[in-house]
Amino acid sequence: MQFVTNGPDIPDELLQAHEEDRVVFFCGAGISYPAGLLDFKGLVHLIYKEALTKFDSAEQKAFDNYQYDATLDLLERRLPNGRGAVREALARALKPNLRLKGATDTHAALLSLGRSRTGALRLVTTNFDRVFDAAGRRTKQRFNSYSAPMLPLPKNSRWDGVVYLHGLLPAKPTVYELNRLVITSGDFGLAYLTERWAARFVSELFRNYVVCFVGYSVSDPVLRYMMDALAADRMLGEITPQAWAFGSCKPGEESQKTAEWKAKGVAPILYHTQPGVNSHRGLHQTLKAWSETYRDGTIGKERIVTTHALSKPSASTRQDDFVGRMLWALSDRSGLPARRFADFSPAPSLEWLLGAFSDTRYYHSDLGRFGVPAHAEADPKLNFSLVQRPTPYHLAAPMSLVGGRTGYWDNVMFQIARWLVRHLDDPDLLLWLSARGGSVHERLAFLIQDQLGLTAKLQNEGKTAELDALRKSSPKAIPGPLMRKLWGLFLAERIKSPWRELDLYSWAERLKRDGLTASLRLQLRMLLSPVVSISKPFRLSEDVDVSPTNLRNLVNWELVLNSDDVRSTLYESSHQEWTLALPLLLEEFQALLRDALDLLQELGSVDSFEDRSFWDMPSISHHWQNRGFREWVVLIELLRDSWLANFGEYPDAAVKIARSWFEIPYPTFKRLAFFAASQEGAFPADEWVEWLLVENGRWLWSISTKREVYRLLVLQGRRLPLVAQEMLETVILLGPPRENFVADITDDRYQQRVDQAVWRALAKLQLGGLVLGDQAQQKLDELSAVYPHLRLAENESDEFSHWMSGTGDPDYQDQRVIRLAPYKREALVQWLRNPPADHEYFDEDTWRDVCRKHLLNSLYALGDLAQEGQWLVRRWQEALQVWSESGVARKSWRYVVPWIEAMPEEVLSQVIYDVTRWLDEVSKSNFEGLTVFLGMCRRVMGLPLDADTGMTSNGEPINQPVTEAINHPIGHVTQALLNIWQKSNLSDDDRLPEGIRQLFTELCDLQVERYRHGRVLLASRLIALFRVDETWTRANLLPHFSWAISPVEARRAWEGFLWSPRLYRPLLLAFKADFLDTAGHYEDLGEHDEQFAAIFTYAALGPLEGYSSEEFRQAFATFPLKALQESAQSLAQAMEGAGEQREEYWRNRILPFWQNIWPKSQDLVTPTIAESLIRMSIAARAEFPAALDAVYDWLVPTEHMHFAIHQLHQSGLCTTFPGAALRLLAAVVDDQAWLSPDLRPCLEAIAESQASIAERPEYRRLADYMRRNGHP
Repeated sequence: MQFVTNGPDIPDELLQAHEEDRVVFFCGAGISYPAGLLDFKGLVHLIYKEALTKFDSAEQKAFDNYQYDATLDLLERRLPNGRGAVREALARALKPNLRLKGATDTHAALLSLGRSRTGALRLVTTNFDRVFDAAGRRTKQRFNSYSAPMLPLPKNSRWDGVVYLHGLLPAKPTVYELNRLVITSGDFGLAYLTERWAARFVSELFRNYVVCFVGYSVSDPVLRYMMDALAADRMLGEITPQAWAFGSCKPGEESQKTAEWKAKGVAPILYHTQPGVNSHRGLHQTLKAWSETYRDGTIGKERIVTTHALSKPSASTRQDDFVGRMLWALSDRSGLPARRFADFSPAPSLEWLLGAFSDTRYYHSDLGRFGVPAHAEADPKLNFSLVQRPTPYHLAAPMSLVGGRTGYWDNVMFQIARWLVRHLDDPDLLLWLSARGGSVHERLAFLIQDQLGLTAKLQNEGKTAELDALRKSSPKAIPGPLMRKLWGLFLAERIKSPWRELDLYSWAERLKRDGLTASLRLQLRMLLSPVVSISKPFRLSEDVDVSPTNLRNLVNWELVLNSDDVRSTLYESSHQEWTLALPLLLEEFQALLRDALDLLQELGSVDSFEDRSFWDMPSISHHWQNRGFREWVVLIELLRDSWLANFGEYPDAAVKIARSWFEIPYPTFKRLAFFAASQEGAFPADEWVEWLLVENGRWLWSISTKREVYRLLVLQGRRLPLVAQEMLETVILLGPPRENFVADITDDRYQQRVDQAVWRALAKLQLGGLVLGDQAQQKLDELSAVYPHLRLAENESDEFSHWMSGTGDPDYQDQRVIRLAPYKREALVQWLRNPPADHEYFDEDTWRDVCRKHLLNSLYALGDLAQEGQWLVRRWQEALQVWSESGVARKSWRYVVPWIEAMPEEVLSQVIYDVTRWLDEVSKSNFEGLTVFLGMCRRVMGLPLDADTGMTSNGEPINQPVTEAINHPIGHVTQALLNIWQKSNLSDDDRLPEGIRQLFTELCDLQVERYRHGRVLLASRLIALFRVDETWTRANLLPHFSWAISPVEARRAWEGFLWSPRLYRPLLLAFKADFLDTAGHYEDLGEHDEQFAAIFTYAALGPLEGYSSEEFRQAFATFPLKALQESAQSLAQAMEGAGEQREEYWRNRILPFWQNIWPKSQDLVTPTIAESLIRMSIAARAEFPAALDAVYDWLVPTEHMHFAIHQLHQSGLCTTFPGAALRLLAAVVDDQAWLSPDLRPCLEAIAESQASIAERPEYRRLADYMRRNGHP
């Protein structure tokens, strides 16, 4: 974090250690420069001057070699009364000028930084001066002093004060006290080598704390002695934390100085010296700003959460690891930062879960952070994430043979779960949970169910105000009808998980051994239970409407079974026991099939008139068209085979069961009933004829039952009694009703389809041996004459609603066809040469499967045709979609890219969405050939693509720059380039790589409209780009944020930035005018306006270098009411995020903002603003009365006062400040219809704390209000 311009950038690791009270500042001479004191070298010069002598040759040589301690040792030996004379000269030389501006500021800052959250001070200095005393007096910071050699043990329980490691110059020096100062090489030898009291202190200090050196140069002899002592301990196997040091350097010396510091075992924090008298002012200003920030709690863990909650996790420079800071804060065992995250409004993006929270970035050394003791021997294979990690022993489930349970959550995990249920309308959450959980944790299941119940209750009761408030704080909290269905399946454990281990093979082995038992019967029900497998949907390029109207817009789903490989396990390994068990399991199979169809109905894929069984299992009877592509149809096969086994042994009972199937409201069971009726001797013919005549012949003509009806006519038609035959022929002659066909079918086409259906039904009856009636025979003859090409298919393909084939049949154009693609290259080429006709848009084939399983064969087949000039656009699109799948993209890159390079521009333009999505996916992997990749990106950018995406929501243009950018080919390419760039371990001032720099520069060209999508995404990475290449960013990207140059372009740039906003001080200075100007364009910011109000408020709370309160005041004056409502909410959240420093934060940040910046207008006194100000006042804790006084005139009664009164009750302020608490209640409680349940305990606490207060009029009014609402 860089606190001031040109100051050192303090690493997150050090900031975090400091927040955890693990840092000790080790202070050298440099901190006293502002008080007019010099470093060791300058001090030696002054001592010689005070001693009225000059260097001799030996002393000069030591001095020139930077051996200042040895120089003074030689001087002591040379002078008469040398030891006394040198020390008296030292006392005269060390005279700080405390009247200089800022003379004690650095010392005061270090006194603040050195004090832990519990109040203990831990500072070490090798200086002799008493500037710390002066700073303590000026800032009223009292502390203890420890002077060498009387040093404390450097442990938390034994140390509270400033340690003067080399002694402290007394106010009135005596010979004895001066002799105790460690200044010469002889003194250092005693302290560090002979008596070793200093070495012991330093060794223990480095073992127990993270040491940060301030005010030392890399060549300082004092530093050398300390690091030598540390090196000796390390040689003995001691493990110490990383030591840090602030170090100055000139531009260009960074590498050299870094190497010099690291050679001493210290990590440097470098800063550039500046021209002028105080060349180290960057360091001193940084320490002062850091102390103020620390004092106010603005880098505390809760504050970090508040600052970054609006952002999305994204890559940045090594120095700007804000994701790491957030995870560090959230992992605090108290759970308070995690709670702040869970309650933040608006709810933080789910991308935190999908990315940072799920990353396995923790290792063996991190176990202690999560309360898990680590073994001395590190486990190199151990890695874990924030949301899947080892459990502390007090929360772990006990090891047990029976009665096991899941482990308990810690506070952090519970708060993360609370945040997750604010995203129940986001399918990505469901996909993440189903991919990682074998069984949902009972507490998470409860939270999900509770949230579903709450939102349903509010919707049923018409609580629009509450629902609007919920949507505002959590836009994805209220699941739509489709998502509710999915969550219902998830809670019922009907979403398949890859973690659930069910072993059907073991079941089959037990069946062989024991035969069918009750326990095996019950277990089989579980093993064969239908479940839903879900995955992320692939949006086609032509899908421009983003509103979810179908379940497949949310997730790609498929009905499967709990167990895998069911068919091969039960059938291919069949045995006698299975044959014996099969007829006994009919009820189980029927119930499981009903469950499967119920699930499909829940998912909107099945109704009483049509289901997908005819598609997944074309024939109930055995037929080679049943390819077994869908596992769930095994249930149909099992039920069929079980029924046939029963029919052979117990025909009457089996017929009764089959008769009941026709009454079950799913076509699948109708198909089974017709199949049963086609068995010899099963049903009387007049019964199944009645089934065919139901609802004017619905099932006679239904596409769902087509195969089984035709089989029935062929196999049993000849047994029709005359009356039943006449009834059936009459219905057949009428033909299928028009509603069976698409609405826009032409009359001619409709009549042709009816004639063909009538002909085929009559022909099937005749084929079965039935002598048709006169009218039926006449009609058959007429139709045969009109359509002489009509023939019954020898392979029965005309009985199927679709036909899996590689070649056409006589009635090929009248069927849905599944074309089976071969997998060998030569055969594929021939297959691809025969594309489906245009009117067969509803047909399917297995091309995608071949592309997935045989990448090279499918690619080279396409390539062979491409070399002939045949670029099959549709096939390339489908192939690229498959090759864009995770794990496939990297493998496909080297083989596919030459063909994409060879594509004609016309073809590339047609497949561009699929190509750029593929490039985006490739960029996420470790691939070779960056130059080729950049060339592909450049070629895409050069295509004359339409800048408009045409995206709509409910038929209206979405007008959302970010959403359009991430769905446009230029946006895909830009994201791919960003992915590549961000994988290179970014560091500040690295500069952009030349190839990527050129492409980014082209994307910033305003003259090319389609590049706007790229600029939006570049704006979303503004901070990272600025830190890596400030010069390029200032020249190319920052101008797009100017409303004066182009309001349209500025809106896009700001929406891109606000997609994941953060504050970075140097950047805020770089586009200061545009940042302030944006306040006046709040209503132009679209869906990201709330984010701007929040970060603008945080910036104004500063203090922010380069900005004045007056500038912020003028900017806030331009805010509309909606923006100020968001700003007031941000004030409340900022106050709550200050943690233990809330009182200081109120005094130093909120109050100045309120007094100097917040607009003062009666028009702004609204209930919404009042609610936020109430939260802010309560959060001020000890400053509650002062905060209430400041905002009192802005408080008005609010309709929804329950949360504020609940907060007041929980805070304990009613007892601590009864008068102020009553004043607040009187201001916000009027005569609301709904009484807060926390009002009574608040009033009771107030009266108990101060009995006389119950006589006040406002107290009586509130008591009367409770009585009127039935609470005496």
